[in-house]
Amino acid sequence: MPEHNTAPKWDVALAALAEDEYGKKQVPLKLNDFRRLATEYRIRFDDIMVTLFELVRHGHWRYLDRDGNPVDLPADTLDKLYVNRRLQEVDLQDFDGGWEPLTRAAAG
Repeated sequence: MPEHNTAPKWDVALAALAEDEYGKKQVPLKLNDFRRLATEYRIRFDDIMVTLFELVRHGHWRYLDRDGNPVDLPADTLDKLYVNRRLQEVDLQDFDGGWEPLTRAAAG
């Protein structure tokens, strides 16, 4: 019988944290929101961002540019950003738009 790996490709606790934060703010989350959560909960900022990239990649969240337009993030986007197997702050500077769950996002 073939084995089916149904485990999510992201950290479910970090996904829930982001979802909760979005629920409180009701606006797309910015990098500063994730930096604050990382500090508040003593979580690595890059771990949160990896989770967000994976959520976008798997169709649960979307990324919006600074003008609010949805941006496709190709599957290899995250791989291209890795340096020594970690995201660096400088690598994320171009992602200054917003992040929101598709379950609550307006149809775009």
